[in-house]
Order: sequence, then structure tokens, then C-alpha cells
Amino acid sequence: MAIINWNAIVESLLFAAGDEGLTLKQLTTALEVEEHLVQDILEDLKKGYKKKERGITLIELAGTYQLTTKKEHSVYLKRLVESPTSQTLSQAALETLAIVAYKQPITRTEVENIRGVKSERPLQTLSAKALVKEVGRAEGTGRAILYGTTKEFLDYFGLKNIKELPPLTVNMDEVDEEADLFFEKFQETFES
Repeated sequence: MAIINWNAIVESLLFAAGDEGLTLKQLTTALEVEEHLVQDILEDLKKGYKKKERGITLIELAGTYQLTTKKEHSVYLKRLVESPTSQTLSQAALETLAIVAYKQPITRTEVENIRGVKSERPLQTLSAKALVKEVGRAEGTGRAILYGTTKEFLDYFGLKNIKELPPLTVNMDEVDEEADLFFEKFQETFES
């Protein structure tokens, strides 16, 4: 019979939960064990993360446990986030960002109708980079998520507010063939 590595399981659960973290009750429910055992596991994990060779730590905020990076590594994390290679966006993400910026609030389906292709991945990428966020729900069946730009978007592009976006004009002579159809569709959408 295999021995259950509770520490590894809790670590996996906390990693999967990301920034939202998990409460003691959520962990107890997921593991189907007594609360005191989960508390022991969390304490054991905290001790393990305090070792100098570890890059992450376990914190508790308002009754929620989450994995975070250690503060002493912040200078390196800042370099990673600010490095040009981590800021590059794919053509799909750039198209999606332009659509959200000019048409917000907008649903994923509306973005896909303009682009003509699926846009779930680009929206995830833009959300992960904090350039777009959920700003509400659409009325009607399913109440689809509405996306809009963030303060980080404004900061990144040096804008005080969304009204400072330049007017939408596309010189079709300068657009390559691949982007040609997108920009035509994009322009049609704004003219209608």
C-alpha cells in the first residue's frame, strides 16, 4: 500500500489555487481528513519553506493560505516582469487587446466575431499580464464575462484614461497580408 504524501498534495492544491489561496475548510474538504491534520501539514510546510534554499513560502492572509515568493527575491522577480521578452505579446494577443481597448466592455464572443477566430487564450494571456480584466457580466442568457482594460494597461501605454487612445485609423498599405483581413473586419466594426 502506497504512503500518502499529504505535504505534497497540499502543496499541489495551494499551487493550483494560485493567488486566491485556500481556506482551512477548503483544504479539509478536498483532503477528506480532520482539520487538525491539515493544520499540522500547513505548519510542516511553513517550516520547510523557511529554509534558505527555498524560493517560495506559505502565508496566511485573512484565513486563506497561499504560496508566495519570498520578499528577498523581489528584485529578481521585478527584473523578470520588466524584461522586454516577458512583455512581448503575440499577434493574437495584440489584436485582442486592441479590440478590448476600443470596444470595452466586450464579451469573448464579440471579440471572436471581430477576429474571426477563438480568443480564449489571448484573453487569458492578457489577463495574466494584467492588461485586461473582468469588468462585469453581460445581460441575457449565460451572463457572459465582460472584459475591459486595466490601470496597468493605461500605465503601460502612458495614458491617463481610455479616452486618450488614439483615433482608430489603419493604413492598409502598411499592413501585411496576414493581418489584412483582421484590420478590415476591425475597421468595419467601428464604422458600423
